[in-house]
Amino acid sequence: WKEKPRDDGKKWTTLEHKGPVFAPDYEPLPPDVKFFYDGKEMKLSQDTEEVATFYARMLDHDYTTKQAFNDNFFHDWREVMTEHERKRITDLSKCNFKQMHSYFLQKSEERKQMSKEEKKALKEKNEEIAKEYGVCKIDGHVEKIGNFKIEPPGLFRGRGEHPKMGKLKKRVWPEDVIINCSKDSVIPKAPSGHKWREVRHDPTVTWLASWTENVQGQVKYVMLNPSSKIKGQKDMDKYNTARRLATLIDNIRKKYREDWKSKEMRVRQRAVALYFIDKLALRAGNEKDEDQADTVGCCSLRVEHIQLHEKRDDKEYVVVFDFLGKDSIRYYNEVPVEKRVFKNLELFMENKSTGDDLFDRITTTDLNKHLNELMDGLTAKVFRTYNASITLQQQLEKLTNPDDNIAGKLLSYNRANRAVAILCNHQRAVPKTHAKSMENLKAKIEAKKEAISEAEDAVKAAKRDARDGSVKSKDVYDKKKKALERLREQLGKLEVQATDKEENKDIALGTSKLNYLDPRISVA
Repeated sequence: WKEKPRDDGKKWTTLEHKGPVFAPDYEPLPPDVKFFYDGKEMKLSQDTEEVATFYARMLDHDYTTKQAFNDNFFHDWREVMTEHERKRITDLSKCNFKQMHSYFLQKSEERKQMSKEEKKALKEKNEEIAKEYGVCKIDGHVEKIGNFKIEPPGLFRGRGEHPKMGKLKKRVWPEDVIINCSKDSVIPKAPSGHKWREVRHDPTVTWLASWTENVQGQVKYVMLNPSSKIKGQKDMDKYNTARRLATLIDNIRKKYREDWKSKEMRVRQRAVALYFIDKLALRAGNEKDEDQADTVGCCSLRVEHIQLHEKRDDKEYVVVFDFLGKDSIRYYNEVPVEKRVFKNLELFMENKSTGDDLFDRITTTDLNKHLNELMDGLTAKVFRTYNASITLQQQLEKLTNPDDNIAGKLLSYNRANRAVAILCNHQRAVPKTHAKSMENLKAKIEAKKEAISEAEDAVKAAKRDARDGSVKSKDVYDKKKKALERLREQLGKLEVQATDKEENKDIALGTSKLNYLDPRISVA
């Protein structure tokens, strides 16, 4: 951190690492675990069996009830089959994966029942792998690598109703992988019998390895851990850009308010879109291909995604947003807006059908070009970062009580963090284990209350005994009193934990914590 940041476009001078860890080879099923087709036992070739196990593992999941998932899986599975298998297996509904499914449930139970020694041995084995492959040497410094394990093959799930759900995510081989390291470093060895697709020496990028996954054609990277110097410097630049926006935000807001009255429809649409990006921290939204999930951002909103209400629940000029955002997460928000914004939206929706673009005169490219004219380096994401950080700062000022204990301060911080996560629409599904863990917490709280009640009686008794003035009885009283204080403190922590868990059951705090909140605010 004390080293001067580079300004030559290069991210490093020397980079050395061991390459990624590949998924383990497929282990064939035991002979007594059988697959049946049309009621008859059928022996599958190894590749066909492996893909069948991906489906068998998911039999109790909602995905296997979805037509698109089943169609995509069956299509890709048949491509892996031998000619004989393809001729025979023509109907997924005649396939019986139940024995396979039961086998994997049994294996899962066995893992849960592992002894302490077995768990310890497994942990040590993973630590050894991380020690060798989970670090790299960059400019003489040892840095952690974020994701050094390549994802194993399986079935693509996607978020929401993704049209490609169920497709086969193929195994990644060394021949698919590009390695990036410095020329003078020890080049990572490919696994025995294999070779890398390519070895590059590109100091202008920070990835260590890359490959293209087959389902969506996306390039995947092995990157440095978020705690690394390079990632830290990148984050610092990001938050400093958000700070620059803080000094210009009043002028930018004044400008887009003036543009609401522009004679040019394109300028009006851009100004309203910018208002939403600023006020609601919406993503800009890019155009989608047909084989991608129908997710939208601000610029790609359609008429069907908003409803206008001159009055709603005693509020004037309310816009109701309802659409699928990034990762197919639903964005639903009822927002009172300024009258001129409301009237502009009515104008933008005139003579349009539900599937038409709301902002038909602008694109994300137009918007980003305009933002860059307002401030060098300004994008919709900078607005999200700025609004997230300013929300955290305001909430911390409002919620933090300097006299609170650590548990109380942590609850306040998580509540402030929650306000940011709600602003950025960082939702998650309620964990399946939530009800059970809340039950356990409540049981612990009740047990602690009983222990406190008993400790209070013990303190009263010890106080009576201490009246005789003896040193011993006074010591006993002091010890009992301290034990009671400890129990009360423990109860307080448990209650805070329960409140925190319940409040954040459907909110993902981690995303904003890692990507949107300037750590200097937390420290301050």
